[in-house]
Amino acid sequence: MLRFIGRTWLRVFGWKLEGERKMPRRFVFIAAPHTSNWDFPFMMATAWSLDVRIRWLGKHTLFQGPFGWFFTALGGVPVDRRSAHGLVSQVVDRFSLEDDMILGVPPEGTRGKVDCWRSGFYHIALGAKVPIGMAFLDFEKRRCGIGGFFTPTGDVRADMDRVRGFYSDIRGKFTHLECVPRLREEDDVVEARDAA
Repeated sequence: MLRFIGRTWLRVFGWKLEGERKMPRRFVFIAAPHTSNWDFPFMMATAWSLDVRIRWLGKHTLFQGPFGWFFTALGGVPVDRRSAHGLVSQVVDRFSLEDDMILGVPPEGTRGKVDCWRSGFYHIALGAKVPIGMAFLDFEKRRCGIGGFFTPTGDVRADMDRVRGFYSDIRGKFTHLECVPRLREEDDVVEARDAA
């Protein structure tokens, strides 16, 4: 039923599903670019069309009270940002407990303009030893999907060069809010090399 709803949504809006159709059972996917509230329904329609159940991270308090069940049903995973056990470690631990987990992370962290991506998606995949999927919503060409998978190597600059290459021609709904895929720690790597 959800697959039908997802494909109907995409068809009504004139979008085309592209890319990978065979999915690993466990991976982290980049949800980018993230420039609009429209990203969420198109992301869900894409996931349903691919017949995958995606998970996303939410503040633990969101899952308390009368609507907690609703956010859990939508795939939410509660995390406690106050915990001494960091967010990345919490999610890596969660991956170790689950046989099937497809986690979506918008690395921009907000729909507003940012200077660089947050690196959580990368360190979660590296720590959990799972692939990274390069998911996309291209509003300019009305296409969506997952453009491929790679296993992070720990060489942040090389891995991010691959990500930059993929997203170079993907346009969000509001192009002026897009951010070139870059992690702040890439600068740290360059500075360390220059100092050596």
